Amino acid sequence: MIVYSGLKSDFLSAVEQDSIAAEIEEAIYSKMHRRTAQNEFRSWENSLEYMYKVLNDHAIPENAGVAIEYNIPQTSKRIDFIISGYGEKKDPNVVIIELKQWDKVEAVEGQDALVETFTGGGMRKVVHPSYQAWSYAAMIYDYNQNVQMGNIILHPCAYMHNYRKSDPEKLEQNQYKEYVEDAPIFARGEVSKLRDFIKKSVKSGDNKQLLYDIDNGKIKPSKSLQDSIKSMLEGNQEFIMLDEQKVVYEEILQKSLLCMTDQKKRTVIVKGGPGTGKTVVAINLLAKLTNEGLFAQYTSKNSAPRNVYAKKLTGHKKSSINNMFKSSGSYVDAESNIVDVIICDEAHRLNDKSGMFHNLGENQIKEIIHAGLCSIFFIDESQRVTLSDIGTVVEIQKWAEELDSEVSEMELVSQFRCNGSDGYLAWLDDVLEIRETANFDLKDVDYDIRIVDSPNEVRNLIVERNKAHNQSRILAGYCWAWLKEGQNNTDVHDIKIGDFEMSWNLGNTTTFAIDENSVNEVGCIHTSQGLEFDYAGVIIGDDMRYENGHIVTDFTKRAKTDQSLKGIKKLYKENPELALKKADEIIKNTYRTLMTRGMKGCYVYCTDKKLADYLRKCME
Repeated sequence: MIVYSGLKSDFLSAVEQDSIAAEIEEAIYSKMHRRTAQNEFRSWENSLEYMYKVLNDHAIPENAGVAIEYNIPQTSKRIDFIISGYGEKKDPNVVIIELKQWDKVEAVEGQDALVETFTGGGMRKVVHPSYQAWSYAAMIYDYNQNVQMGNIILHPCAYMHNYRKSDPEKLEQNQYKEYVEDAPIFARGEVSKLRDFIKKSVKSGDNKQLLYDIDNGKIKPSKSLQDSIKSMLEGNQEFIMLDEQKVVYEEILQKSLLCMTDQKKRTVIVKGGPGTGKTVVAINLLAKLTNEGLFAQYTSKNSAPRNVYAKKLTGHKKSSINNMFKSSGSYVDAESNIVDVIICDEAHRLNDKSGMFHNLGENQIKEIIHAGLCSIFFIDESQRVTLSDIGTVVEIQKWAEELDSEVSEMELVSQFRCNGSDGYLAWLDDVLEIRETANFDLKDVDYDIRIVDSPNEVRNLIVERNKAHNQSRILAGYCWAWLKEGQNNTDVHDIKIGDFEMSWNLGNTTTFAIDENSVNEVGCIHTSQGLEFDYAGVIIGDDMRYENGHIVTDFTKRAKTDQSLKGIKKLYKENPELALKKADEIIKNTYRTLMTRGMKGCYVYCTDKKLADYLRKCME
C-alpha cells in the first residue's frame, strides 16, 4: 500500500506550499485509520525538504512517479521514498530511497550489517542503511509478481541528509562493502551525487504507472527464490526428515494447502520435547510451501535459531532468504490473513508485548494467528525460561478459538536427541523434580552423561569433542554478570570459578552455536535454546542446589544483568509464594534445556558439591 503518490511536479508543488506533511498525515488516517505522532510529522517536513532539493532538477522528468511511505505488503516495513520512470531504452526503473536523519553513527565490529546510533532515547544497534534499502528491494523482487513479470529494475540507496562523511568513511568500510555496492549511501553535501544516481535510471516519466504496478502486484514468491531455497535443502543431511518427522510434515503440508483452497483459517499445534526435530520439520515446511507458490515465513521470539538456520541454509550472510525469517514481534500491525502460512518455532518463548520496550501489540500468539491464514506452532512447554514467556497449548487454543481458527494438535516423540533415548529426558525431569517419572536411574540409557569435579574438566572434554565437527559447546546458567567492557573481547573473563576463567559468548556475533571459535566462550540459554550440538558442557551455578533431600532454586543467585527473571523481586514482595513457584519453574527449565542441547552427551559441573553428589547417586 502506498500512502502518498503523485508526479514529481505534484511533490515539488506540495513542498513549496508547505502542505506535503499534512497530505501524508491525511492519507495515513484515511487508509490506515492511524493518527500521526508529532515527531513523525516533523521528520517528514525535514527529510522531504531535502528530497525537494534533490528532485529540483529539470533533467529529472516532471511526470516521473513519486511515492512516499510505501508499506511492503505482508510486512510492517515501509519504504520512505520511491521515484519511478523509464531508462534510456524504455526499461522500467524504480529508485528506492531510505531516508535517515542521523547525524552521528558508529560501525559495529563483528556483527553483520549493524551500526550504532542514537535512537529511542539512547545509543542502540540498528541495521545499516544500505542493508535496509537492499533488503526492502530484495523483498519486493522476491514477492511482487508485477515486478517479476514486468522486469521492473529496482535501484536501492540511502540518503543520510544530516550526516557528514569522514575520510575514510566508516559506513563504507570493508565489512559493509557488499551492501554499499548494491545500495550506495549519500550524505550531507551530496545532493548532486544522489541526483546523478536517479538520473541514470529515470530518463523519462511514467505518469505513476510503475507505482501502480508495484502497488497492485500479486504476492507470490519468485521462481528464483523458490529455486534458491530448494537447492539449499537438497543434499543437506542436517535437514533430512526421519520417520515420524516426515509423517507430521505431510499432515501439516496437507492442512496448509487446504487453507489455500477453501480459505478457512487453521492453527496447527505441534508438541515435542528436545531433539524431536521440530526445527527440521519447520524448515522443510518453509521450503516446500515456498516452492508451492505460497508466502510462508518462519518466526521465533529468540533470534539465535533464526540467525543460525538462515546462515546454515545460505552459507552466506547476504541473501534474500533472510526475509523469510521474522521476529515474533513482526505481526503487531499486520492485517488479517496477510501471510499464507506462518511457521512459529519455539512457541513456548512467545511474549504478550512486542517492541524494544515491550510496549507494542496485545499478544504475540493472537497476532500470529490473526496474520496467518494458516499458523503452525512448534512448542515444548518445559522450555519456558523467562517470566515473560507465555507460550502454552492452552493459550494458543484460546486465541485460535477467538479468531475462529480450526485447531489440530500433533506430537513429535523424542527419539532423535540423546542417542534415541527418551530415558535420559525422563530421568532428567525426575532428578530435577520437574515431574515424577519411572526413570530414577540411567540403566540401559546409551548417553554419555558425566558429572565432573571441575569446570576445567568440562572445558577440556568439550574442546576435545569439538575438534571433530565444531558441534560441541560449553553452556552455563546465568549466575555471572556479563561485563560490559568485555562483551566483544574473549580475553575478558566474566565467569570465574577458582582457577577456571572464561568469557560469556561475545556480543558481536549472532551465531554463537556455529562460529568457528565460540568453543572458547560460554553460551547462555538465549544463544543456545532451539539449537543442537553433539556434546554440551553445562555449568550449574548457585541458583540451583541440593539441600535437605531436595533440589532447591534461588533466584537471588542470578546475575543482575539477567533479564529472564525481570520483575521477580517486585512479584516476591507482592506474592512470595507465587514468585518462588515461578522462579523455581524457570530455573529448572533453564537447566533442563541446557542439559538437553547435546545429542550424544552432556558433561556437567555443579558449583554446589551436594548437587553434584546427588546427580552422581541418581546415575547409579
